[in-house]
Amino acid sequence: MTALLLIDVQRGFSDARFWGPRNNPAAEANIKALLDAWQRRRDHVVLVHHDSVKPDSPLRPGQPGHDFAPELDGARPDLVFGKEVNSAFLGEVDLGDVDLDAWLKRHGIGDFVLAGIQTNLCCETTARMGANLGYDVTFALDATFTFDLTARDGTTITADELTRVTAANLHDEFATVTSTAEILG
Repeated sequence: MTALLLIDVQRGFSDARFWGPRNNPAAEANIKALLDAWQRRRDHVVLVHHDSVKPDSPLRPGQPGHDFAPELDGARPDLVFGKEVNSAFLGEVDLGDVDLDAWLKRHGIGDFVLAGIQTNLCCETTARMGANLGYDVTFALDATFTFDLTARDGTTITADELTRVTAANLHDEFATVTSTAEILG
């Protein structure tokens, strides 16, 4: 059985003033298509939200941006939890209430499809850790997005370039990087 892990699909990521330019405007539609397919098949769906501890973050618990994005309305997840770090495999460990690795193993899940926000941060980190823990990871690249970043030298690395590098980092080493259409095909 293949689970669907949706990482940080939260309303706060729509705040362009806070995050800056993003890529892949089709990401939300692809996330929704994956969710709909998994729910039709009654396969396991895991929703993870980022619980930022930064006071100015729109992803801080108690803020409207912490809520899941509209694409997840009507979702019937098997597991929902928060994390304060990049990897979903380290979800709220300080509370001792979530161990994603143990949950997946308990449900006989050895592989998962990963989608969400941000491509090069929480999604990439979760994919890497999942592979290191022995999972067969499929990375739905077109069901993720990220934002431009300022490099140490002050230049801008575009969201598209960050996504391209993430795909190169992950493919055939940590995950199979593919598209929503190929996954649903």
